[in-house]
This record gives sequence, structure tokens and C-alpha cells, in this order.
Amino acid sequence: MITLYINGNRRDFEQENMTVANLIQILGLEGKRLAIECNGEIVPRGNFAAAFLRSSDKLEIVGAVGGG
Repeated sequence: MITLYINGNRRDFEQENMTVANLIQILGLEGKRLAIECNGEIVPRGNFAAAFLRSSDKLEIVGAVGGG
């Protein structure tokens, strides 16, 4: 089990060895324009599949909103 803090909220996940890409899929955010910060560091989109998460990581996930 892994515990993450996403946008200030605690979330527990059964999956171990989770990457940012796995998290995006679990949260149903695939295909969205996202900016993700993990423990104060921006995770580049190209690194989502290689960025492994650890229990107690703090993430901020922000989605781009179009308009005009």
C-alpha cells in the first residue's frame, strides 16, 4: 500500500511501485493537460512513466483550463 497526499488530501492506494503515469491513469486524468509537482519539484511530462512515487509523497496536480 502507498499513501500519497494529493492537493492536500490523503489518498491510500493498493498498488506498490506506482509511477506518476500510473497515478494519472488511476485518477482518470489521461489525455488532460496537467502540471504535476512532487515534493516541491516539477515532474516533466516526459518523465511521468519513470517518476516513481513513495509513500508520504506530496503532490500538487493542476489541470489547464481553456477559455476565452
